[in-house]
Amino acid sequence: MRILYELGLHLYAFIAFIISPFNEKAHQWCSGRKKTFGYLSSLIKDDDKILWLHCASLGEFEQGRPLIDSIKKKFPEYKILLTFFSPSGYEIKKDYALADYICYLPLDTRTNARKFISMVHPNKVFFIKYEFWMNYIEELSSHKIPLYLVSAIFNPEQLFFKNSIGSSWYRKILFRVSYFFVQNQQSANLLSTIGIKNTMIIGDTRFDRVAEIAAQGKTLPIIEKFKGTSKLVVAGSSWQPDEKLLTEYFKKNKKTKVIFAPHEVKESNIKKLTGSFSEPVLIYSKANIDTNVDKYRILIIDCVGILSSIYRYADIAYIGGGFGVGIHNTLEAAIYNIPVLFGPKYKKFQEAVNLEKQGIAFPISTEEELKAHFDDLINNECKISKIKEKCHLFMQKNIGATNKVVCKVFGE
Repeated sequence: MRILYELGLHLYAFIAFIISPFNEKAHQWCSGRKKTFGYLSSLIKDDDKILWLHCASLGEFEQGRPLIDSIKKKFPEYKILLTFFSPSGYEIKKDYALADYICYLPLDTRTNARKFISMVHPNKVFFIKYEFWMNYIEELSSHKIPLYLVSAIFNPEQLFFKNSIGSSWYRKILFRVSYFFVQNQQSANLLSTIGIKNTMIIGDTRFDRVAEIAAQGKTLPIIEKFKGTSKLVVAGSSWQPDEKLLTEYFKKNKKTKVIFAPHEVKESNIKKLTGSFSEPVLIYSKANIDTNVDKYRILIIDCVGILSSIYRYADIAYIGGGFGVGIHNTLEAAIYNIPVLFGPKYKKFQEAVNLEKQGIAFPISTEEELKAHFDDLINNECKISKIKEKCHLFMQKNIGATNKVVCKVFGE
């Protein structure tokens, strides 16, 4: 099984190499990893006290970020090493100020794992959500370096919990993890069925992150002026299937203003989205606070990094991705106590499932469902008020996961 595992890794790397001349992300994935060992060897000193935090991509970084922030404040003697698997995490967060070292994680071969752990010599390690790199985990275990899985979530479909070929071999990885901070009772129960009891149900650390963003109260003058006194729908991290439904609805229903913040902000995508409307569309990078931005009904965001602050102006949010690999961060919007809509692929996201159960979020699969929910929410002030109250209580109840992790790991 180990041979198959490593063959799979090398095949993945080979495919990435082959397509790298034609694919920007594959190129970044390959070229970035070539620099990791040289980068670390030039910076890390033998006497550094290092905490290593690994994230697959940007979403996992947002879960790990509150932990980094808390550790830096309470334990400044540690240096933070932040690693990413995906370019969509590294390329956006490679200048993150609170991490002392930021790099790609080398491919999970035995040679790389031994070299990396020897060079980094971390005191403690945090893997976020569901990263299970066998060779790194085994190497950490052999050196008795504690590994914590944070904001972890498990489901019965994972190989760990099946009786298929290879499942018992792969399951051994879990027994080398020092402690599991899981999001829900199901995850704790599943781990218990295979004999793992070193768990704590903490929820999702992203609640702490979105609460921090909301508390900072960042203002965006152009967004504020654009909205004026109108109701505003914000479509965040939208993909083309989302945008197709949304544009059809808002071409016919003009009671509200709309902001699109597409997942892909490349020029071709912005042009295509703009061309979906027959009326004038405002592009954020071309907007000026001194001009008549308030006269437009549709605004398209053609940059990254401000979506979480845009949601504070919304009356209703639509979160994209639910017609593809899965929805994006619903909590960024929900922290502002507003109803949230998204596509059908949300069941793997515990926070979205919980929001739906509370009557705060509304999944849609068709244009008819989208219309029914939007029409109801836009015209029903009483319902909006009730959602605001439920949303506030739900968010406040779930804040505090980061502190639970810090207290357990550092014995506070």
